[in-house]
Amino acid sequence: MMDPHRQVLIRAERVNAAHAFFASCPRGLEPILHTELENLGAKELVLVHGGLAFVGDFSLCYRVNLESRIASRVLWRVYHGRYRNEEEIYQAAYSLPWPEWFSPAETIKVKVSAQHCPLKSLDFVTLRIKDAVCDKFKLLTTVRPSVDTQRPGIRIDAFLQHNHVTLYLDTSGEPLFKRGLRKASGEAPLRENLAAGILRLSGWGPDQPLLDPMGGSGTILMEAAQIARNISPGLGRHFAFEKLNNFDLKSWTSLCDASRSLQRPHVPLLIHGCDRQGTALRAAETNLRAAGLADTVRLNQADVLEMSPPAAEGVLVTNPPYGVRTGDVAELAAFYPPLGDALKRRFAGWRAYILTADLRLPKLIGLAASRRTPLFNGALECRLFEFKMVAGSHRQKP
Repeated sequence: MMDPHRQVLIRAERVNAAHAFFASCPRGLEPILHTELENLGAKELVLVHGGLAFVGDFSLCYRVNLESRIASRVLWRVYHGRYRNEEEIYQAAYSLPWPEWFSPAETIKVKVSAQHCPLKSLDFVTLRIKDAVCDKFKLLTTVRPSVDTQRPGIRIDAFLQHNHVTLYLDTSGEPLFKRGLRKASGEAPLRENLAAGILRLSGWGPDQPLLDPMGGSGTILMEAAQIARNISPGLGRHFAFEKLNNFDLKSWTSLCDASRSLQRPHVPLLIHGCDRQGTALRAAETNLRAAGLADTVRLNQADVLEMSPPAAEGVLVTNPPYGVRTGDVAELAAFYPPLGDALKRRFAGWRAYILTADLRLPKLIGLAASRRTPLFNGALECRLFEFKMVAGSHRQKP
């Protein structure tokens, strides 16, 4: 089977844009990202583990950074080729025209990841790539860029396979799931792009009632509110592509203006959030107010085991506490059965989507899951369980 990075390189040569990119995403959301990138205009998409390679011009790169709700980063591929040792990786990096792409005044960071790589030390590979970049700058400009591993202006990513190396320039900077909207957060908050992906997987649309009955600091609610208002998640933040020499300010400004013109300032109040903890509810209220979304979500302090649904039917999406996060496994084992009873008794007509890393949930909640989707919240493996609530018993038989 042909290397997927090589596939994109060949296909890029057939497309006028001639730029190859890679958009990473939480594992499990690759098909959702594929649909999103197609809708944004990406061409020659190749789905790989953890994201998608695609082809387009830099205007598309800007647009994906601005509008994608699922991507974690957008990387511009600048090299792909074979290697046998660290010296050949150094020569590959040294051959590239780094000063054409960014100024030596920008700080840099090199990040190396690998799969089936025969080399002994990725730290040494990282050092050799950094040396190659700095040596090329020294040759052509007499100035070497400085290294900043905390907040670099330019991030260079390298991915090593067993005999191929791919080099990227990161166009995003801060990860795209950091929307810059969350001012207060609870313990182990859900990543924003994972929340957006869960909403897509649920089939929820802004014309349907939505409830998060264990909303915490409001990540799912904020993503739903932005979707309902058609607010691009990248508006109001900065990106690494603004530091590249080819940055087109006119094109970027035009994209941002067009995005703002499509926003919906007023939408029906169909998004509901609850939590039994007042501190969590206040954090959600703080975040929604700071993001200008407070009038899009209705918040109430309530216990999911006792509350009534806000409508006759709708979509329930939630990320309840689980043992990895709270450390109280026994307490959660006692919580799940009454949660299943509450859903069965009060939420007939609703579809429920529960994300958890606690794989005991389907057995303990006593409901038959109609779908189980593996997802990752960072490095934490989770499952998104779908329960279609209908009148009558849904209890699993022993």
